[in-house]
Amino acid sequence: MMNMNCRLNGPARLMLVSDLDYTLVDHDAPDNLSLLKFNALWESYYRHDSLLVFSTGRSPITYKPLRNQKPLLTPDITIMSVGTEIMYGGGTDMIPDLGWQQFLSHRWDRAIVVEETNQFPQLTPQAEGEQRPHKLDVKIIYSSGIALDVLPKGAGKGKALAYLLKKFKFEEKLPHNTLVCGDSGNDAELFSLPQVYGVMVSNAQEELLQWYEENASDNPNMLHATERCAAGIIQALGHFHLGPNVSPRDFKDFRKCKVEMSSPAHEVVKFFLFYERWRRAEVEKSEEYIQNLKPVFHSSGIFVHPSGVELPIHQCIDSLAGLHGDKQGKQFWTWVDRLSLVQIGSNAWLVKFNKWELCENERQCCLTTVLMSSKAEVPDAFTWLHMHQTWLDGLEIKEQERWLF
Repeated sequence: MMNMNCRLNGPARLMLVSDLDYTLVDHDAPDNLSLLKFNALWESYYRHDSLLVFSTGRSPITYKPLRNQKPLLTPDITIMSVGTEIMYGGGTDMIPDLGWQQFLSHRWDRAIVVEETNQFPQLTPQAEGEQRPHKLDVKIIYSSGIALDVLPKGAGKGKALAYLLKKFKFEEKLPHNTLVCGDSGNDAELFSLPQVYGVMVSNAQEELLQWYEENASDNPNMLHATERCAAGIIQALGHFHLGPNVSPRDFKDFRKCKVEMSSPAHEVVKFFLFYERWRRAEVEKSEEYIQNLKPVFHSSGIFVHPSGVELPIHQCIDSLAGLHGDKQGKQFWTWVDRLSLVQIGSNAWLVKFNKWELCENERQCCLTTVLMSSKAEVPDAFTWLHMHQTWLDGLEIKEQERWLF
């Protein structure tokens, strides 16, 4: 049996299972602000001991362009094609669950389904890329007012999640809590699983609201959020007391930022948020900010630029001072992904993550490694000793001198 959870040594503190379109991703918000808030929250406080699972009606073919268009984090597991495919990972290195494929193939003949549905001229086949192998006991799922999926009876988002939970239990890694999040009819199955918390975002579609009224309106573990999309998911984290629910992006002034759990992960997220706000001129141009920033970085610290050039970190901070407002009025955002922590000494940490930068339609990403130390007398204070970046394939910037951190 494949070990699904090799990243964590034990059970996840939280497994968050979310639909994508109009649940985690708000296609009506071009600034992607609620998604970026979720990203900062997850990487700061959850990534190190929790699991992120995407559960989407999209196939691998239509999932890829969404990742290229939106600032999505990389999930640990991706349930695709309305629960007919389970992939471990969610970036460029997804591995299919062969056991799930074999389970769905039992008594399933796609040719018969095609023959039968062709008798109804009012049904139009979905695009060729959405015609997946398991998408003969059948299940019919209607969602978003337009999509009708004919699946094996054992398939669906809920059955796929139940399968994963059973595997986790076998490995003695059953998550302590599971939160499922959705907005349409094909998400209803997720909310039917016992012992899970559920949130319907405020913009949930009518077929899901009707299901909720008929089946779950008196369930204390179900929430109809008052916030849209990712903001509704963050609301549910607080409502069910599952962990921190204030994103670092909600702090306007990091100098006054008092957090529940300070960590190297939070320090990384906080720094790149300041970097973004400085370049967008969302903080005032003040020498005080730069002077407060310098003690965070060791005076003899080195930054290895992705071009291979080694620079004193304090020299890079001086360069940042001169870039105040250079991205003002532009769609410029930064976020970190796949952040991992390893304590390598009593007061030393190795932090790895992908650092993304989006300016208008250009995206760049670097694999970033940071060596940090903490101070025994001030345990919540961290010093950056060394930073090293390398480009991810195909995501480098043409004029490398334009890349700062």
